[in-house]
Amino acid sequence: MAEDNEAPANAATNGNGTPSSLSVLAQYIKDLSFESPGAPNSLRGRDKAPGIAINVNVNANPLSDDQFDVNLTLNAKASFDKEVLFNVELVYGGVFAISGFPQEHMLPILFIECPRLLFPFARQIIADATRNGGFPPLMLDPIDFAQMFQQRMAENQAAAKVKAS
Repeated sequence: MAEDNEAPANAATNGNGTPSSLSVLAQYIKDLSFESPGAPNSLRGRDKAPGIAINVNVNANPLSDDQFDVNLTLNAKASFDKEVLFNVELVYGGVFAISGFPQEHMLPILFIECPRLLFPFARQIIADATRNGGFPPLMLDPIDFAQMFQQRMAENQAAAKVKAS
């Protein structure tokens, strides 16, 4: 029989035995925009697929010592020749309670793990918006948030070296 002061066997702990936790407190659409400037002409069938440009960004802001607002921004623009078929922009947010992790793990949690949890919901919103706009649903491919984070850190380090010079 386990004593009351023992952590459950599946609970993660940091180096000092304190349980670590990551909880989603809320998810929300902060901003959603869908534009189809050429409709209804842009809805006609075409011989080849349109070009689609996708941009992704992640931002995080502290709300308190252990609560953070993480925003996943997705922009998708479809065009055929020079005609814009549609442009969809979504800022999807989540409020996360994060505690018990070492300080050096906080940035990866905020910029990799939190957006990874938000992405499936944001992906569905983008798919629904494009379908409701008269186009086939745009199903975004999975995003490697770890690679995005590493690239962002490398860019920040390079910028810091340039400033120091």
